[in-house]
Amino acid sequence: MIVLAREYACKKCKALTTGKMCPVCKSTELSKDWFGIMLILHPEKSKVAATLEITVPHKYALKVT
Repeated sequence: MIVLAREYACKKCKALTTGKMCPVCKSTELSKDWFGIMLILHPEKSKVAATLEITVPHKYALKVT
């Protein structure tokens, strides 16, 4: 059986993490209630990243509650 680590989403920048602190903005305000995944690999070339003001390549949630 494969057990996956629980991912949490940062309430400030929506970055996903399995730790207790956001790896992007260093916030500890995390939520286990999130929806959708967005991978930003090259934020400097991405219109989506520009619209969402994302500057760090990472895995992000679409919606965090």
